[in-house]
Amino acid sequence: MRLSGFTFLRNGAKLHYPIIESIRSALPLVDEFVIALGDSDPDDDTAERIAAIGSDKVVTFDTVWDLERYPRGTEHAHQTDLAKERCSGDWLIYLQGDEVLHEEDLEVIRASCERWLDDERVEGMLFDYLHFWGDYDHAHDSHSWYKQEVRIVRNRPEIHSFRSAQSFRRIPDFDGVSYRDKEGTEKITVVHSGARIFHYGWVRPPAAMQKKRAYFTRNHHGEAAERAVAAEADRFDYGPLCRVPRYEGTHPEVMAERIAALDWRADLRDRPVAGEERGPHDHESLRDRAITFVERSLFGGRHVWASRNYTMLPGVKLPRKRNAPTPR
Repeated sequence: MRLSGFTFLRNGAKLHYPIIESIRSALPLVDEFVIALGDSDPDDDTAERIAAIGSDKVVTFDTVWDLERYPRGTEHAHQTDLAKERCSGDWLIYLQGDEVLHEEDLEVIRASCERWLDDERVEGMLFDYLHFWGDYDHAHDSHSWYKQEVRIVRNRPEIHSFRSAQSFRRIPDFDGVSYRDKEGTEKITVVHSGARIFHYGWVRPPAAMQKKRAYFTRNHHGEAAERAVAAEADRFDYGPLCRVPRYEGTHPEVMAERIAALDWRADLRDRPVAGEERGPHDHESLRDRAITFVERSLFGGRHVWASRNYTMLPGVKLPRKRNAPTPR
């Protein structure tokens, strides 16, 4: 059995992505790690940082982004597909630049890949998500944040990244452009890997977080929308952290240095500030809080009204969740 890791990156270091930690977290598990390196800005040193890893498992190739041909975030899916096409493994493990594996889960992942290798019904595997917010001590568990997603797929050409690289779907006769069209697509059949994804995309210095939001907005909605986000404020406001569950578990070892270097704690706050004019984040809205309360109280935290890009293989029991955030 051969395992490939893959991802895409553009301006990753400049935008404070934990790219090196992400890659290093998968290297003990995979036989190769394929990276589509986009045409980054001159002041970004992503390529140099990746080269400094010094592993012959890491395979990079250069790409050019075309936001006109691939608008509304679909360039993310296109870049994902470009990396996927160069993978040689039986199973392909996809990590975005802000997603990290825990060393405790590596053997769990390998065992799952071995268990389902010869069962052709299984086309992919789910991971539980821990979405960290503001710092490394708070992780979302609300309805507005997806709790699981596909991060392992079989090496089949008809399986493609979907929409803004959120997930994967089977798309026979794909035209190579229409990543947001549901018509003609099929949900893939999956099992749970038994492992977790540590998602650190919302753990950045507030100024860097605002720049990342503007950059991300451009990829989805164009330059005018990017300018509007940039004009909102020069620093992102995470809001009161008391509204986000605390995380008491361990982090991946590869994150230790980055966690120790966190230097914006003084810019975070635990409680609301009187007279705030900031609009609520999704997890703070009355609607989301009500749905989250129902899901926690009646369904054990399981998403009830969430859309999914996959179909679970019938008769396979889900593993027990580990290190879930603790609501306050």
